[in-house]
Amino acid sequence: MGLMNGLDTHLEQDSYILAVETSCDETSVSVVKNGREVLSNLIFSQIETHKAFGGVVPEVASRKHVESITLMLQEAVEQSGISPDKLSAVAVTQGPGLVGALLVGIMAAKSLAFALDKPLIGTHHIAGHIYANRLVQEISYPCIALVVSGGHTELVLMESEGKFRLIGRTRDDAVGEAYDKVARALGFPYPGGPYVDRLAHEAENSADLPRSWLEPDSFDFSFSGLKSAVLNVLNQTKMRGETPDIPAIARGFQESVIEVLVEKAIRAMRMTGASELLLCGGVAANRGLREALAERCDREGITLRIPPFAYCTDNAAMIGAAAFLKLQHGEFAPQTMKAEPGLSLEEWSVGS
Repeated sequence: MGLMNGLDTHLEQDSYILAVETSCDETSVSVVKNGREVLSNLIFSQIETHKAFGGVVPEVASRKHVESITLMLQEAVEQSGISPDKLSAVAVTQGPGLVGALLVGIMAAKSLAFALDKPLIGTHHIAGHIYANRLVQEISYPCIALVVSGGHTELVLMESEGKFRLIGRTRDDAVGEAYDKVARALGFPYPGGPYVDRLAHEAENSADLPRSWLEPDSFDFSFSGLKSAVLNVLNQTKMRGETPDIPAIARGFQESVIEVLVEKAIRAMRMTGASELLLCGGVAANRGLREALAERCDREGITLRIPPFAYCTDNAAMIGAAAFLKLQHGEFAPQTMKAEPGLSLEEWSVGS
């Protein structure tokens, strides 16, 4: 990302960032004041469209973004009560995400920034998920962020504001992806995570499924083996002519996922001496994970931050919160900015 203007860490007046998020299958536009106060946050979900395909179809997602983005930009500004000339900058998700979907948001943001003569801020999608927590309460550093979503499962150490260091990541399936694949095997529609979560709470029994800990000192994750174990249980049951206990399998799967996520997050907190643990991403809406992490952090005396459900899934307010970091330091993107599906979180850090 190119840097324009000098560093300016002290904004003398209120700032208003119009933010755009189109990294996957939600079109969202928001206006955020001072990186914390959400003045508007519109979200158009494409879930019903993609259900027919059993997952997100990139070409369809891009077309849906094109259909809705212009009207949503207008409505977000109107709902915020801020006139366009009062905006401080236009922010947009630069990556990671689906390249076609990202491009729709980027072209819209570029056009608006050019028309209004406002700075453009390319924003990292995962930084947005992390700083969604700041929309509710200030973050204390150093902290650990447990990022859990359809495309990401990561442990991120932040020693100071806007500085990201990945200490753990998934080696195969992300946790949300694993949930959807297991849900499909159990006969549930896309997105399957909520179905598995609900069944896990209702089940009286739990299937015995493995935990993938990897190397003793590793903070990385792996869920492909667990997914294969679920398929193996289903196949063996059917070969015996028996009916699978779907609720028990759902509970066993969720217990395996949660135990590994919670244990590695707690170990990361102990190792780094971080002051807070942040839960971030779409899977942060999972009731089982929220409850287990809250209970464990309470026992360990760890401060846990979890954003409200509305800010767990993809939304533009979180992009506005993260973009405020760049606005504070005058780090703006040129009009030649491109979509970067593999954008590095560490390289996006403020001052990089």
